Amino acid sequence: MSKQLDDITERYKGHRALCEIDIPGQRAIENGRVLVVGAGGLGSPVCLYLAAAGVGTIGVVDADTVSLSNLQRQIMHFTADLGRLKVESAAEKITALNPHVRILPLAVMITEENAASILGEYDIVVDCTDNFATRLLLNDTCVSIGKPMVYGAVQRMAGQVFTYLPGYADYRAWFGDMPPRNEQPCAVNGVMNTVVGVVGTLQATEVIKFLSHAGDLLCGRLLLFDAVTMTFREIKNRR
Repeated sequence: MSKQLDDITERYKGHRALCEIDIPGQRAIENGRVLVVGAGGLGSPVCLYLAAAGVGTIGVVDADTVSLSNLQRQIMHFTADLGRLKVESAAEKITALNPHVRILPLAVMITEENAASILGEYDIVVDCTDNFATRLLLNDTCVSIGKPMVYGAVQRMAGQVFTYLPGYADYRAWFGDMPPRNEQPCAVNGVMNTVVGVVGTLQATEVIKFLSHAGDLLCGRLLLFDAVTMTFREIKNRR
């Protein structure tokens, strides 16, 4: 037991040394339960950083398998994983990175029938999906059950992030209930791989801050990143 405690103390010393997180914040992270919906481009950095941070339980939902075109941006999956379920590949990488993390892989689609029961088991949901219908379903479920959610999306060389907490602007308040024009998957529309990494890392940052109560979250604020001009800008929404 002492060896395990020594491992944990040394592993998380970077967080424990931060006055914004410290020992109580790190313990809160270790007790946290986070659901990541989508184990692709955004889900890869989200899962890896949450695992490295020591989040106690990480649920990963994705019914897809790893394909060759995924590897340009989905850094959690390797060439040897081609054809495997993404959640199986994710579980293997997370465990290899941090054996103290409990990983719950779910190779299912989020539907109206199962959304509330799945999301309700976690402290916060991370939307790493790439289609409008699932985003809207996640949003509406989180709103209905009062569940926090971190949203992220990328398109070509740009991305956006915000965090929903009850009482703040949700996805509908930001984007309405109509799908974006010409919405296409990254493999079709094109995407710069590092932009996915930037946005996923920002999402993971929001989750770690939420669990440890460190800093201000992107509630009522949409953060936009443009890799062409290498700029960030913020839009506020009081709804």
